[in-house]
Amino acid sequence: MTTPPESAALAPAGPYKSKTLATWIALLAGSLGLHRLYLYGWRDWLGWLHPVPTTLGVFGVQRMLTFGQDDRLSWLLIPLLGLMVSQAMLMAILYGLTPDDKWNARFNPHGPEHRSGWAVVIGVIAALMIGAAVLMATLAFGFQHYFELQVEAARQISQ
Repeated sequence: MTTPPESAALAPAGPYKSKTLATWIALLAGSLGLHRLYLYGWRDWLGWLHPVPTTLGVFGVQRMLTFGQDDRLSWLLIPLLGLMVSQAMLMAILYGLTPDDKWNARFNPHGPEHRSGWAVVIGVIAALMIGAAVLMATLAFGFQHYFELQVEAARQISQ
């Protein structure tokens, strides 16, 4: 009797896992961890951790809308949302660019071979555009507020 390959031993058991669907779930709801729950099941603890920083980031956006841009707590919380959306877009890109043979070996080791089509390519393009924009905006927001704090601290020291 032969032992299964290592990748098949690590693969989640269960129904067929679509690369196209995983890419689009990561694109649309990846910041909430739904892509991980789809691929690894309800017992995936990393999938359950995603909503926490996403919710904190949304709370930061609501605080900024209520209290303005000078609210320091929102300055700390908003980048969490940007980073969670960026990592979700990265996962969508990684899922979409995974070769079909590797995808099937990892997530569908005992099933028939499936080939992805243009829907995956469109998902990867959308994830790349959204991810780049969100990451640049997050970095700009964070650095702007950081340097504003530095200027304010320098003014207090010089007085």
